[in-house]
Amino acid sequence: MTTLENDRLAPSQAPAKAPQRLVWDWPVRLFHWSLVLSILGAFVTNRLGVKYFAYHVWFGYAVLALVGFRVLWGVLGPHHARFANFLRGPKAVLGYVSALGRGRRTRYAGHNPLGALMVVALLALIALQATFGLFANDEIFNAGPLAGLVSKPLSLGLTSLHRKIFYWIAAAIAVHVIAVVAHVRLKRENIILAMITGRKPAHLVQPGEAIPSSRSLHAVALFVTVVAALAVLLQFAPPADADIGGF
Repeated sequence: MTTLENDRLAPSQAPAKAPQRLVWDWPVRLFHWSLVLSILGAFVTNRLGVKYFAYHVWFGYAVLALVGFRVLWGVLGPHHARFANFLRGPKAVLGYVSALGRGRRTRYAGHNPLGALMVVALLALIALQATFGLFANDEIFNAGPLAGLVSKPLSLGLTSLHRKIFYWIAAAIAVHVIAVVAHVRLKRENIILAMITGRKPAHLVQPGEAIPSSRSLHAVALFVTVVAALAVLLQFAPPADADIGGF
């Protein structure tokens, strides 16, 4: 009769942990989760009302700094962070969709073609909304830090766009979350964990596809530069007109 003790493996017999390879550098991972928190913070502080407007603005600054960094990191970062290495043309996208429809397994160390399009779409929408927010005003108490650079009619138009784009962002985020969950459930590939640890199983990443490092010093220097540039821009912006509202 087999006992529970007999069924347990001795330490020397325990299966070795599956080897992992580094795909996502820590700046990309930190950007991803920081952007999630910043968007959530901007949404919550907006819903809480005008008393929390200053916090809403600071979350907006965080979004702008993060997106600005990610765009530049998409040119200067490691292999899988670069737009040139994961953005693909219509033929590749259609081929990927066709393979999904046929139930064929596909392997991408970094973003798949559809995921790459979602990354660019979200970055563009979020950048537009945050930028328009700099010029926005509510005609009562508050105005964005750059509202003084534009006329009141243009400020009001940008305010309207700032609000409307949120719904596009919310829809894109919903699609993104659904796609990620479906990917995890159907393909049995935990890309959520990969965006936390940066690593994927070795059978999904060829040795030459793994990145050797996260280029930490480059990332820190680049982020500091982006934050400094944003601070200088805001420091020298003229005040909004009195009839628009103070910041």
